Amino acid sequence: MSNKAKANILLLITALIWGTAFVAQKEGGAIGAFTFNGIRTFLGGLVLIPFILINRKRVRNKSLPQTDRDQGSGEVTGAPADVGPLFSKIEIIGGAVCGTALFVAGSLQQFGLAFTTAGKAAFITTLYVVFCPILSLIITKKKTRPLIWLCIALDCVGLYLLCMTDSSFSIQIGDSLVILCAIAFALQMVLVDVYIGRVDGLKLSCIQFLVAGAEGMICMLIFEQPIVFGDIAANWLPILYAGVMSCGIGYTFQVLGQRYADPAIAALILCLESVFGALAGAVLLHETMTMRELTGCIIMFAVVVISNLPEKKPKGDLPDTGGTAE
Repeated sequence: MSNKAKANILLLITALIWGTAFVAQKEGGAIGAFTFNGIRTFLGGLVLIPFILINRKRVRNKSLPQTDRDQGSGEVTGAPADVGPLFSKIEIIGGAVCGTALFVAGSLQQFGLAFTTAGKAAFITTLYVVFCPILSLIITKKKTRPLIWLCIALDCVGLYLLCMTDSSFSIQIGDSLVILCAIAFALQMVLVDVYIGRVDGLKLSCIQFLVAGAEGMICMLIFEQPIVFGDIAANWLPILYAGVMSCGIGYTFQVLGQRYADPAIAALILCLESVFGALAGAVLLHETMTMRELTGCIIMFAVVVISNLPEKKPKGDLPDTGGTAE
């Protein structure tokens, strides 16, 4: 099996994990949005620490001269190489900035799930794919393709069908919060893009999870007292799934998959998160959607696909034959 095929499988598993995590968030949210998000996000950061330590040990061993290695046993006999601090200053700063954006996004999503279905929340959250280029234009001055503006217009149609289910022309509070969550997730992704070229991606993710988790638990102590540890223990499965699987393993698989996958194909596969979220909500939570809402979902998913179509190059441009940037 080729590396690209393996990468696509990892990304498909990631989309499945992220999509089904909406059910875990819906079920575990009863203990409080800040409590659930704080614990599960901090747990996700802790899960990544062993991977970081393993990579650090591998880098340290590779940096040793060949003469410092025992050729017979494969053990390192020389002094450990200095590979610097566990986290650099830029990784800590970037992780703190991205983690705060992640905390805001996760909190809005968790509060929104209390007033809407897991399926609708999964589809609305995928709006981050459209919001990302808009925020990127504002923050990093990257130009947006004309196609994206068409996607925004179509997305408004899909949102109307999905969210405005009555004749009062009023959007529900849960849907509004999830839309704001999609904007916050888009901001977090743009911020990650700002720092990712200068830091280790796994370390950046670990710090942002720890920061988001710490901020969530601080808000938990302030706004959601008293804490009933019995309720937390009773919801151990949703917390564990959302923390270990969604944050820890899901992100790790995403990083490994995107190393070899085509960027456009990777984005399309990850957007299947919305489909898996809707299916999980229907199967596990017995959620239902009207034909009007399903039509809105189809339009929104089509927008996600269209927004990730590769840009057509001018005829004078030579094809890119170089390798993938690491």
